[in-house]
Amino acid sequence: MTIPEILLSDAYWPWLMAAAVVGAAVGALAVWALSHPRKSRLRDRNLRLAAELQTEKRLNEERQAVFEQARKQLAESFSALSVRALRDNNEAFLSLAEEQFKRHQQAAGTDLKERHQAIETLMNPVRDALKKTEKQIRAMELERKQAYGGLQKHLEGMAQGQKQLREETSRLVQALRKPEVRGRWGELTLRRLVELAGLVDRCDFYEQEYVSDDEGTYRPDMVIRLPDDREIIVDVKTPLDAYLDALDANNDEDRNKHLARHAKLVRDRIKELSDKKYWAQFKRSPDFVVLFIPGEQYLAAALDVDHTLLEDALGRQIILATPTSLVALLRAIAFSWRQVSVIQNAEAIRSVGEEFYTRVSTLVEHLSNIGKSLDRTVNSYNKAVGSLERSVLPSARRLSDMGISSHKELKELEPVERLPRQPADKETS
Repeated sequence: MTIPEILLSDAYWPWLMAAAVVGAAVGALAVWALSHPRKSRLRDRNLRLAAELQTEKRLNEERQAVFEQARKQLAESFSALSVRALRDNNEAFLSLAEEQFKRHQQAAGTDLKERHQAIETLMNPVRDALKKTEKQIRAMELERKQAYGGLQKHLEGMAQGQKQLREETSRLVQALRKPEVRGRWGELTLRRLVELAGLVDRCDFYEQEYVSDDEGTYRPDMVIRLPDDREIIVDVKTPLDAYLDALDANNDEDRNKHLARHAKLVRDRIKELSDKKYWAQFKRSPDFVVLFIPGEQYLAAALDVDHTLLEDALGRQIILATPTSLVALLRAIAFSWRQVSVIQNAEAIRSVGEEFYTRVSTLVEHLSNIGKSLDRTVNSYNKAVGSLERSVLPSARRLSDMGISSHKELKELEPVERLPRQPADKETS
């Protein structure tokens, strides 16, 4: 058998264990025998070291006590020194701080003054601007108050005027309900329109012209003259009762009833004017009469209800006119009168021109005769001067040579060489 196999067999293990135990016991005995003197030495050293340790502890306690006493003394000394040093340092610090504070205060005061002056310099324009702004604001506030007061007065005046207007309108409406007031208002409106068109009273139109015949006396409101001795009859009608009632109506039904009554009143006025037949009494009038209603709205309201009113009026030889249409008619009449005036002025200018031409011809003849007379006078003058120079002056000069003289000298006479201008002939002109 090999050694590994012997070591791994079961019979070998008990022997092996016994050998191990015996070996261990022998080893222990050997170790004890060797270590017994060493332990004695170690024990002696241990005792010596314990005594040294005890001595060191006692010395350490004494040193600790001395150190504690020294520490207390140092603490007391340091505390006293600290208090004294702190007191000295505080006094020095306070003195130094006071000096520094004074220097800084002085420097700060100087700097503050300079800064204050600089700020004053910078703020002066701002202060001036603020003062100007304040003045402007006060002025604007004053103007606003004045304007507000004026506006308030103006509004009060407008309110008062509106109130007066309502009162005047109410009084006017009440007055227009009276027939005589309405008639006079219509006549004044007609007169203003005629004058506005350029016609002149008692020259181009007549008011309240009377005409009488066997059937009675007729007086239309206005007779307007036309060129060629023609005339137009204008009569004013103001049926306003029903129209004013329609304006005051509170509902459409009542308003429509009053407007229907207004249209009927206008139709009745057309019939009344047609029955008068003014064109028969005024022979120079055309066969129609103008019925003037002094308001566009009055006729328009009647035509809105009665659509045949205008045609029926024309059938009765009545022309319905409002301020707009009547002004157009009057403008045409005024233009025709101006044309007649232009024609008459042209005839007068022609007559004056003929007379002026005759007078100029007579004056030219007189001037021609004067020119001829001047020509004969010049010839006679020149002959007389020639005779004087030939016959008289030589004898006078011989007398001067003989010693007979005078203070005045004989002057030389010049003949007239200029001839009078002859008028131009008709052929050359």
